[in-house]
Amino acid sequence: MIYSAHSPDKKKSIDFQSYESHVKGVLKKAIKYVEDIGEYAVMDNDALSSIVRQSALFHDLGKLDKANQPILLGEKSAKRLPVNHVDAGASYFLDSNNLSIAATVIQAHHIGYGNFLEEESKEDKMFRDSEIMEHTDKTLDDLLTIHNSLINESNVSGLNGIKGNKAVFLRIALSCLVDADHTDTSVHYQDHTEPPPYIRLRAKERLAKLDRHVKTLNKGDDERSNLRNEMYYSSKDSKTNTIIVSCDSPVGSGKTTAIMAHLLNQAINRQLRRIFVILPFTNIIQQSVKIYRDALVLEGENSDEVVAELHHRADFQDKESRFLTSLWRAPIVVTTAVAFFETLASNSPSSLRRLHELPGSAIFVDESHAALPVKLLPLTLEWINTYSQEWNCYWVLASGSLCRFWDIEEIRLKNCYSVSELINTDLRKQLLKYEKNRVKYQHDLTPKGLQELSEWVIKFPGPRLVIVNTVQNAAIIADYFEKNFGKKKVKHLSTALTPNDRENVIKAIEERLKDKADDDWTLISTSCVEAGVNISFRTGFRELCSLLSLLQTAGRINREGLYCDSEMWTFKLKESDCFNINSELHESRNILQKYFERRIEIVPELSTESIKEEIQVSGVSRKSKDLVDHENTCGFRFVEDLFRVIDTKTVIVIVNDEIINKIKNHEKISWQDVQKHSVRLYGHNVGRFVVEELIPGIYEWGLEYNDFLGYMAGALTVVKAEKGVSLIA
Repeated sequence: MIYSAHSPDKKKSIDFQSYESHVKGVLKKAIKYVEDIGEYAVMDNDALSSIVRQSALFHDLGKLDKANQPILLGEKSAKRLPVNHVDAGASYFLDSNNLSIAATVIQAHHIGYGNFLEEESKEDKMFRDSEIMEHTDKTLDDLLTIHNSLINESNVSGLNGIKGNKAVFLRIALSCLVDADHTDTSVHYQDHTEPPPYIRLRAKERLAKLDRHVKTLNKGDDERSNLRNEMYYSSKDSKTNTIIVSCDSPVGSGKTTAIMAHLLNQAINRQLRRIFVILPFTNIIQQSVKIYRDALVLEGENSDEVVAELHHRADFQDKESRFLTSLWRAPIVVTTAVAFFETLASNSPSSLRRLHELPGSAIFVDESHAALPVKLLPLTLEWINTYSQEWNCYWVLASGSLCRFWDIEEIRLKNCYSVSELINTDLRKQLLKYEKNRVKYQHDLTPKGLQELSEWVIKFPGPRLVIVNTVQNAAIIADYFEKNFGKKKVKHLSTALTPNDRENVIKAIEERLKDKADDDWTLISTSCVEAGVNISFRTGFRELCSLLSLLQTAGRINREGLYCDSEMWTFKLKESDCFNINSELHESRNILQKYFERRIEIVPELSTESIKEEIQVSGVSRKSKDLVDHENTCGFRFVEDLFRVIDTKTVIVIVNDEIINKIKNHEKISWQDVQKHSVRLYGHNVGRFVVEELIPGIYEWGLEYNDFLGYMAGALTVVKAEKGVSLIA
């Protein structure tokens, strides 16, 4: 008799997938993932191999139930299987005296883990589906008989003890199973072919090419060029024996290439397989990606495959859309703190499927003090420690603002590895001397309306950079500038634009900045350009935010020290003219405002103190402790809910008609296609704007979109109608 694991797809004329084919396919892939991790699993390699093998063999055991088979064979139609198919595998590995880890992995492979304390309180019903467990227990022997007749693989028992961090181990085990399961299923349904072999890091060759690239950049014989060269070679040749280092090099010191050289050298010495570059959570990453592709891609390679560009999480659980999930298969991955750290915190199988690619990696967290909200730093530091000690990851925590958050009492871990410095004290001092007089910090905290702000800004020498706290505010101001001062006088850059359009805007900005005579224009943006973007303006304006954001914005002003009178202004907006106020910034705004009121000098050395103050006024200690406690007790759902880099959930919205039509016509597209032509929209705005779901988890934009304001071109019409005002002078 033939048994099915997946039902036919009549639209694609694809037959069902046999149970035997699927289980063997998943087992083969999952074992390969574990083998790839093996040399990097310091404490639990045997346990990982055993548990992943167990769960792969029996993850779909319940699909053999006679009530499920007619649907899976295509003889009947139903939206879901009548019998929950994960309960049988979980039951097989559970008994009254022993909790098998494999049972928890099987139970989680579609819905994620439960909170373990809650599950354990259920006693004999823990990690089971209580509604069908009686049925499962009665039919289990029959299911096993069928399974064993189809699958000639011996079950590996035992070795379920976990020596290291249990929560991290369980996520990685689930990652191996889910990626194998989703990949095998997508291949069967012809959503994509078998993944090609991994592209090797080839760290020695890439480092040699980077050396050649840097020599073309730092040709000058002035003191600053010489210091950049010293920074590069000092970082590259650092002999550190620790697994976590920090680097606080200032603006213009060549940090992007210097730290990459260091990571490549560490990858050679430690035999690492992958490098991650993590940029602040709302950051524009295209510019960094371009630098790395120019400097690291070898002859004959596809640059997109060598340096992966991941702007946002693209995670889809539904069978119809899961093939579009973005993975971490490239040897060099450039992404944002949202996409990276929320994956580490995730309990969603669609997100976790990429996590098994992390062990054995070198990870560069740029502007590490600003990559995450303060309340998330203690748990983040615990993960950094765990992945270092137990999964052979090497970390560089970089900052241009001298903030060593890992030394703050409320954040510091008792058993954390010490964080050493990447470059020596003398070199840091020499680099910092160029920072001292680069910009002058000014403030005008009288709240300004739209017209007042705009007319105030254009009086200052340009080119000018204005950064505000919300996408809506940036669009309103840019729209006003265009209509009142002319299109040539303004550029707009925010996450309201797709990555594809943002890349074009950045190119246009770079070209304008090269022309020193073209100085009467203004870039209106959000915090996405605060860090990691090599652009330099004459005068800067930052809506009142945190000290750290102000310092980062100042890094985009007079970067090369060409002007002796560059200013960095802090201002406030009136709560009118359709401006919206980001309430999440309340505490950090107040702290910076008090510094101004007390006439405290704005310097990078103030960064650590500002974080300490934010901890004191916002109750971060309690919130952080709750997160760490949930992690330590395997409260996976609590951790996923509470660990939000951006508190409000967002959805992926495609704005490109060609991609939309391909999806509607069931044509093949990739996650890169989705990423390049989509935006992230707050979930609460789905009903507010014209947004319809195309396939599970992916939406279609129904209002105007253009390459100037992005989706805000259409959204502003709704905002204006709601407020009953016109924003046009």
